[in-house]
Amino acid sequence: MKSNRPTVADILALKGKRQLSMLRVVTLDEADAADKAGIEMVSVPPSLLGPAFREAAPNVFAVPGLEYGDFVTAEEYLRAAFQAMRAGGDAVYCAASLGIIRRLRDEGIPVCSHVGLIPSKATWTGGFRAVGKTAESALTIWNAVKALEEAGAFAAEIEVVPADIAALISAHTSLFMISMGAGAGCDAQYLFADDVLGQNRGHVPRHAKTYRNFAAEFDRLQQDRIAAFREFREDVDSGAYPASSHNVGVSEVELSRFRSMIGG
Repeated sequence: MKSNRPTVADILALKGKRQLSMLRVVTLDEADAADKAGIEMVSVPPSLLGPAFREAAPNVFAVPGLEYGDFVTAEEYLRAAFQAMRAGGDAVYCAASLGIIRRLRDEGIPVCSHVGLIPSKATWTGGFRAVGKTAESALTIWNAVKALEEAGAFAAEIEVVPADIAALISAHTSLFMISMGAGAGCDAQYLFADDVLGQNRGHVPRHAKTYRNFAAEFDRLQQDRIAAFREFREDVDSGAYPASSHNVGVSEVELSRFRSMIGG
């Protein structure tokens, strides 16, 4: 299957020219839908990658996440990154230390990191709330971006940062800046498929936009599932299942022979 998926160089060449779309997808069906919809970038769990993923989504730029805490040493991150790249990843997400990011970059692995609200490190910035609402806080984000540049990252997710602050940062960095709740002044817009599809039953972030109501459809399907299972049980109880059409037949001759064999 011919692929038109972009390279890191292609992604960086688009910086400042137009915004790309990015989704977090966790199933092959979601990956297939993203590819067919023309979504340029996806974030994926590394376990989703493999031949089936690339068959379903040959054209998307895939960023598997090396989740913070799942790995400890640079060698562990490096091993996981190589595995993810071999399995079909185009870059890796890594919010670990600058030293680890630098080590990955030294081996030629493209790294997308994270600034602003970083969920795994939210305790340092006051919890799950906006970051960068003061000049001093914004400067901390800016310094983190400059440090990521020096470490060799090619991109960074910027999460829940005031739109004007994020736009200024994006305009003054070589990093490809991916906005999650950080306004339209960055290089890509990133949402979770769960939120886009309306299948998130928990807290929906303010920056999320819901386009469908899959949760209601799942509820309807579950009720249909229960009804179908109940009807099956009732058919078993009444003898309506199995009917003759569900059974395998045998000739009277063979049945008679078998009966005599077992003394029936």
